[in-house]
Amino acid sequence: MATDLDIEIRGLQKNFAGRPVLCGLDLRFTAGETVAVIGPSGAGKSTFLRCLNGLCYFDAGEIRVMGHRLRPGPHPAPFAVLREVRRTLGMIFQDFQLFPHFTAMQNVMEAPRQVLGLSARQAAERAAALLDRVGMSHRAQAYPRELSGGEKQRVAIARALAMEPRGLLCDEITSALDPDLKAEVLAVLEDLRNDGMTLILVTHELTFARRAADRVIVLQNGRVAEDGPPIEVLGGGRRSVAASTAH
Repeated sequence: MATDLDIEIRGLQKNFAGRPVLCGLDLRFTAGETVAVIGPSGAGKSTFLRCLNGLCYFDAGEIRVMGHRLRPGPHPAPFAVLREVRRTLGMIFQDFQLFPHFTAMQNVMEAPRQVLGLSARQAAERAAALLDRVGMSHRAQAYPRELSGGEKQRVAIARALAMEPRGLLCDEITSALDPDLKAEVLAVLEDLRNDGMTLILVTHELTFARRAADRVIVLQNGRVAEDGPPIEVLGGGRRSVAASTAH
């Protein structure tokens, strides 16, 4: 996988209806990192990911993704720049956002055909390989209504990977799943981590963060309260402090 991914955030601020949600964040992420972002509800975690992907505009500061700059305001960058940022950083949502009228295979094929210009055969070959990678090849012709929550999320991961991103932004993608289905999805993420994919995950799964993350960032009141290795942020005497912010 590519090893030159670089993401830099300087002074990132975001307000909703005059209320500060992100308060001057300064962060940097490098290739191959797995970073767990935790914190209480309302801390700005999901907003932070959406700003990184250009899905949510911000009020001050800047974001640089592979040299592409996102600026404050409702038009953070020209469309071509936003397209490159979103190709670089795939986004996976809690509620899957699969096309209900497409099969699993068609969901994974769509973006490579429409955005990358792949032929139907090329897109199908890519989709088949990715569905196999996430353990969903046997459900390729199933529609979302026929899939469990864990199966839908694995298709969503395959769909994001179909654009060949250099990193994935995961927004609480296991929070709606029961324990067995969570384990299925987390196993896929751990496999991607072991393969060198950069992962930035908003999560409540502290056990997974402790085992698989290189860094844990704690957001509180729109600010970085802690940023460091899991053993420092979640382990030992500090565990109860960090863990108490994750719910």
